Amino acid sequence: MRTLPPLTTAAAAAVILLLPTAASAQDSTGTVTVVHGIPDTPVDVYVNDELTLDDFQPGTVTDPLELPTGDYTFDLTAPDAADNADPILSADATLEADANVSAVAHLTEGGDPTVSLFVNDISTIDAGNARVTVRHTAAAPAVDILADGDVLVDGLANPDEAVADVPAGDYDLAVNAAGTDTEVIALPGTTLAEGMNTIAYAIGSLDDGTVDVLVQAIDGLHGDPAGVPAGNAGLVDTADSTLLAVALGLLGLASLGFAARRRPARDHA
Repeated sequence: MRTLPPLTTAAAAAVILLLPTAASAQDSTGTVTVVHGIPDTPVDVYVNDELTLDDFQPGTVTDPLELPTGDYTFDLTAPDAADNADPILSADATLEADANVSAVAHLTEGGDPTVSLFVNDISTIDAGNARVTVRHTAAAPAVDILADGDVLVDGLANPDEAVADVPAGDYDLAVNAAGTDTEVIALPGTTLAEGMNTIAYAIGSLDDGTVDVLVQAIDGLHGDPAGVPAGNAGLVDTADSTLLAVALGLLGLASLGFAARRRPARDHA
């Protein structure tokens, strides 16, 4: 068994991450993956006033969308709305050349709907390593992450994110209710694949019994650093309640001698 030092995480207090503006060629593109984490709320998604996703269902992760660089407005409306004149949610962002981002419709810790954008780390992963990204985007209180009985993350809360490169392989993890000895679940043998960024989203509402986990996987990150993978998105079985612990438990891997990197969002005006 490994002896693991504690991992300290910083709080992020924002709703949306705006990508920095960059001058680029007219034909440059970036990649956007859309994640729907608001329970019981199907929506239509408009990108710059054009209907892009019709009747987009909760608990869904899209395939990556390749878009030209530039300024974008993402509007979420009621299904089959005539247009996007009265959106449920709206977010603005500037997409850089070769950027890879995820746009996430989710609940704040207090249960209010919001949209957040996260930049996905698609830099090259060293041989033998895997990358883990965990995003707490659920209306749920903080949790503590443990490995071999040691607390690694104390009080992880919405909308925190952490990223770490770790040796690929299997790990024994556990999750406790924050500040208690109450174990939610033990997770022996959690596997992370070499050369892949596994992105786990905790979504839904704990009070309403809709907490769930969605997983987005970006593979092909080992090898040629000049390559920019678009990424592959996938939905994890919503019936398995252990998946919440899997997603949050992955954060503990950041303490295995690698630096976790926080990407706090900034307030959306």
